[in-house]
Amino acid sequence: MLLTIDVGNTNITLGVFDGEKLVDNFRMTTGTPHTSDEYGLMIGYLLESNGIPKEKVDDVIIASVVPALMHSLRNGIIKRFHITPIIVEPGIKTGIKIVTENPKQIGADRIVDAAGAYFLYGGPVLVLDFGTATTYDLIDKDGAFISGVTAPGIRISAKALWEDAAKLPEIEIKKPASILAKETVTSMQAGLVYGQIGQTEYIVKHMIEESGYEGVRVVATGGLGGMISQETDCIEIYNPDLTLQGMRLIYEKQKEK
Repeated sequence: MLLTIDVGNTNITLGVFDGEKLVDNFRMTTGTPHTSDEYGLMIGYLLESNGIPKEKVDDVIIASVVPALMHSLRNGIIKRFHITPIIVEPGIKTGIKIVTENPKQIGADRIVDAAGAYFLYGGPVLVLDFGTATTYDLIDKDGAFISGVTAPGIRISAKALWEDAAKLPEIEIKKPASILAKETVTSMQAGLVYGQIGQTEYIVKHMIEESGYEGVRVVATGGLGGMISQETDCIEIYNPDLTLQGMRLIYEKQKEK
């Protein structure tokens, strides 16, 4: 089995693949730093408590946007699983060509999303990831990463509201019954959710128009992507496991190499 580990700014998401099938997935918080022993024990426990013995794991691949914890996480995998993990980093074969001005600035999360979307759905494809940040990445028909747009994620915007405005409360992020809000909580929800919908539609429209590409598929992923994709026709596909699938596909390319 293949263990995929996506280290984001908010969560660490783990996926276990048996061939092409995603058997299970789990989440850990990123915020609290751990030692290599702690990472190894926690990951091993998550697997074994869900009926997956650690001995079943043959390989591990990691994509991370949090460099500070990589030393401990990598060593934890080596200690617990006796496997040296593959790291998605510059120089690794991904099948995606980065043609932006500074390719090294493109995060590993965006590369694996691009690989997942391109190899699952073809190109040109516009990949939206509603995570800590909301990202919009355009891949052409030949698998080249052409352009990317980065915006604050919904949770970042929400946090800014209740932390920087003294009288605004911490709220649940959900779509209110109407945009015509009549009190504080629903007015904040309306601004956050409808604002994200409007931003999404505008950016998608203009990225496609300015690229000149025809037949662009729009694929979304990320925790809040499901809610947004239900509210707009500009998103064709929502795949919550796109990042994990992208890592699996990149892993397969390493085996080919």
